[in-house]
Amino acid sequence: MSTAGSLTSVAGIEVGHWSDPVAMTGVTVMTFPEPNTAAAEVRGGAPGTREVVLLGPTMRVQTIQAIVLAGGSAFGLAAADGVVRRLAEDGRGHETPVARIPIVPAAILFDLGAGDPSVRPGAAEGAAAYDARTTGPVPSGAVGAATGASVGMWRGLDHRKRGGLGSTAVTTGEATVAALVVVNAAGDAFTLEGDPLTGGPAVPGPPALLSNGVEQTTLVVLATDAALSRTELMRVIVRAHDAMAACIRPAHTAYDGDIVFAVSCGDVAASVEALGEAAFEATGRAIEVGVRGGAAS
Repeated sequence: MSTAGSLTSVAGIEVGHWSDPVAMTGVTVMTFPEPNTAAAEVRGGAPGTREVVLLGPTMRVQTIQAIVLAGGSAFGLAAADGVVRRLAEDGRGHETPVARIPIVPAAILFDLGAGDPSVRPGAAEGAAAYDARTTGPVPSGAVGAATGASVGMWRGLDHRKRGGLGSTAVTTGEATVAALVVVNAAGDAFTLEGDPLTGGPAVPGPPALLSNGVEQTTLVVLATDAALSRTELMRVIVRAHDAMAACIRPAHTAYDGDIVFAVSCGDVAASVEALGEAAFEATGRAIEVGVRGGAAS
């Protein structure tokens, strides 16, 4: 396997951002070629989501048009409204007898304590991120949904460090698996090799703040040009969650909204197990890129 590139290394994917570096919040929008198959799994105990239930194993609709990640806590889910409107204007969506309905799963993170908590992304900001989409390399650090991201506060507010957005791509055989991660974790961050990125202990001890309700979230979007069913995507998602747990300690707490989305938008034949290992590496490397980029912001 080799690592290089970002989420846009998978053909047809576009990524756009809206960032407010003063209020320290933002939006990241990803659009996908069609047809595709999408799935998701939530393991954090405090998620904020929209249309994620639709991505479950027994649901009928398989194809999505976009995914929205946003700051602003639950208020930020309104950013998806602007993306839905833009997609409708572009004639994209799930076909029904009377209209095309854009399918736009969304997830948010808690960044209200980072800057001005009265500024929350809404429909206009979601539309702005949609309009800013590009197939170019995805920037890292304090950008888009990660503008106000932080890590490490499980040890106390004085241990807070900047989080960030990171993206990488891994090739395995003829297939590519790419990850975009918004790292806004209560836990500390580590590389896949176990090197500390935020100075916390390798084995977490009793939390200083989690019991007081510190709300955080790590959001992951995987994409591949391999042809996978929703059930097969769920197996790949497991390995992305494994990488999250390896690189963020603690992860998946009752106060995190940790979630992994995955989208198959290609026809390359590949082993599900090989793709899972590629997802593990892509997610872990993207976490590292995001945290290093946030520290440099």
